[in-house]
Amino acid sequence: MDVQGHEKRQSYRMNVVFRADASLRIGSGHVMRCLTLAEELRRQGHSCEFVCRKHAGHLGEFIASRDFTCHLLANPEEPAAKPDRSNNTGYSDWLGVDWETDAEQTLAAISPRQVDWLVSDHYALDSRWEKRLAAVARRLMVIDDLADRDHECDLLLDQNLGTQDFDYNHRVPARCSKLIGPRYALLRPEFPALREGALERRAKPSINRILISLGGVDPDNVTAEVMRALTHSSLPVDTELDIVLGAAAPHLEEVRALADELPFQATVSVSVSDMAERMCRADISVGAAGSTSWERCCLGLPAIMVILAENQRAIGNALATSGSAILLDKDAIADQLGRILDELVRSDERLQSLADNARTICDGLGTSRLVSEMVRISKS
Repeated sequence: MDVQGHEKRQSYRMNVVFRADASLRIGSGHVMRCLTLAEELRRQGHSCEFVCRKHAGHLGEFIASRDFTCHLLANPEEPAAKPDRSNNTGYSDWLGVDWETDAEQTLAAISPRQVDWLVSDHYALDSRWEKRLAAVARRLMVIDDLADRDHECDLLLDQNLGTQDFDYNHRVPARCSKLIGPRYALLRPEFPALREGALERRAKPSINRILISLGGVDPDNVTAEVMRALTHSSLPVDTELDIVLGAAAPHLEEVRALADELPFQATVSVSVSDMAERMCRADISVGAAGSTSWERCCLGLPAIMVILAENQRAIGNALATSGSAILLDKDAIADQLGRILDELVRSDERLQSLADNARTICDGLGTSRLVSEMVRISKS
């Protein structure tokens, strides 16, 4: 081991602050992918904190349980807050307050410290907010999926398949380093660690175990719709259903009750920490077309992807076009899901093709690539 080199890497320590929200409306994906990055940064010796708004369904306690400081901003239902109607992105209300109020509250949470990186992962924030926060941040990074607004940042990550570098050409400064595509997808280290074994398992395609995971919150209870639709398939009664939800899911008890009534071997798990292992054991997944898409691809897991929100459609279309997944609109679950599964049961070739195509999309090493780029820019 190069002890001198190791000590040199450890001596360089960045202070990183994340601004991201979770709620019953937003879901948990933004905070969860920031946590993935934060854990890798901490593993490499850097310091991380979070700033989150106290929406219903926020993940402040969960972040704290992972041993990160989380500064909670005022609940938007309190008198000081008012919705921001000043931009046309369609996500302004996600913030719960106007951008100026959020900027001042974030500044107060961070000050008087100077941070090396401020990481923003929020569809309601743009260059106006970022310019205001430049007072306390040496560098600013944006995690985005939409390419629909201007940013003032040094580093931009858009991990989505189909997005091109030029989509952000007039959205970010010329100095901005752009990391585009699933090569930079934020996956926890257990995914690349389990990749080889998972891909070997896909060599004998079959459907005996189905992973159902439609987001940590699932406010519309799409999980229950999927479960009911499976009863209209010809799946054998010994088929195992691994159903995963978050602790904040409002329909959790209904899902649990429904699982007891199904003819299959169904289990419901909450806020799991072993999703990579569950994906390895699964033969196919029914899931949302969000960030977990890259986890499934890394492990070659065939997927039926349900479009839960319009901001997922581009990802879903790109993966379906690549032959890595089968796309299903939410309102077509009852009519089509059972038929799709029956067709896959009869066609090992189709199941194998989905797995083979998925594995080429993402190798699971994006998080470490991103940290390396943050360090490079910070030192420059």
